Amino acid sequence: MRTLLVTGPGGSGRTTVAAATALAAARSGHRTLVIGADRTDTLGTVLGGTDAHPGLTVRHLAPADRFRDDLLALQERAAAGLDLLGAERLDGEELTPLPGSVELALLRALRDAAREGAHDTVVVDLPPAPEALALLALPEQLRRYLRRLLPPERQAARALRPMLGRLAGVPMPAAWMYETAARREAELAAAQAVVEAPTTTVRLVAEPGPAGAESVAATATGLALQGLRTDLLIANRVLPDASTDTWLAALSAQQHKTLDEWEATYEQVGRVRHLGHDPRGADDLTALRVPAAAPAAPQPIEWPVTRAPADEDGHAYVWHIPLPGAVREQLGLIRRGDELVVTAGAHRRIVTLPSALRRCTVAGAGLRDGELRVRFAPDPDLWPQGR
Repeated sequence: MRTLLVTGPGGSGRTTVAAATALAAARSGHRTLVIGADRTDTLGTVLGGTDAHPGLTVRHLAPADRFRDDLLALQERAAAGLDLLGAERLDGEELTPLPGSVELALLRALRDAAREGAHDTVVVDLPPAPEALALLALPEQLRRYLRRLLPPERQAARALRPMLGRLAGVPMPAAWMYETAARREAELAAAQAVVEAPTTTVRLVAEPGPAGAESVAATATGLALQGLRTDLLIANRVLPDASTDTWLAALSAQQHKTLDEWEATYEQVGRVRHLGHDPRGADDLTALRVPAAAPAAPQPIEWPVTRAPADEDGHAYVWHIPLPGAVREQLGLIRRGDELVVTAGAHRRIVTLPSALRRCTVAGAGLRDGELRVRFAPDPDLWPQGR
């Protein structure tokens, strides 16, 4: 299954591009699913209906319904404890979705699409770039939190729980908490597997200009930090080169200046012309000439560890972390046991060190040509003698 995750700055036309991408895939003979979760169903409006295109399935999510069902199920699961506390039950009619319900609904939809196996191409209309980056990082983060808060290996046998509770003087976590955590961990792992799959890429959409360039640079850094690949940067609403209108000519010149910079910086840049109106329906979407997904995804982003000649400080290994667009003053590194906390601007990720580097100490770091290079020196107390 080829998966395209479409995002970009707010107001960049990402929903239109997602719809055009899905339509192009369906017309090329692919069984295509396009997923959206905005409350007003903008995706269906742009497509001109959800049932008018052979080979294309449109799925508009209703996060409020799923949130209500999940919370009521959790309330039923914890009924004994709530009754003991004298808590008053919540009714389904009074529940409204909390922040984050849209993100969880999109992750579930990705997982379900992979399990169904009924489509060749899945296109997802993600929220604007900052929210989309947080969404794509969510499975890895939540899995880490679950493992820290309820480590499965520390779950006591059912028969020992009352005795351990008396010895500790505090009630032990209920078995259902571990069971619920295990189910959630499995669901998150399935969603993370789709996000990180070799066939999954991100399609960035932005209007060329100073604001669009700034957003694209920050988003590219965040995607690289998460190890996610961009298959195409789409410059949307590009104005014609020549215009007799002075204002339009100046705006077009500004756009083309940014386009030249993008084409010199990024591997794949596509141009989508301005139609002079908001695209609506199959004819307009076809006129945009947005390409479908390439059959093969780009090469995965790798963070290789290389052996370096020992210098006067004893540096022996270098961990190469690609961070295009990163700014030196906005970088941060913290070593926490076997983990490294990497901060790049507004983005942060906690990664587990490769096994060889866990026996080393951080000896320094530097940013060069869009790549963060972290140097490690073997710890004599941990490194085997003679190696």
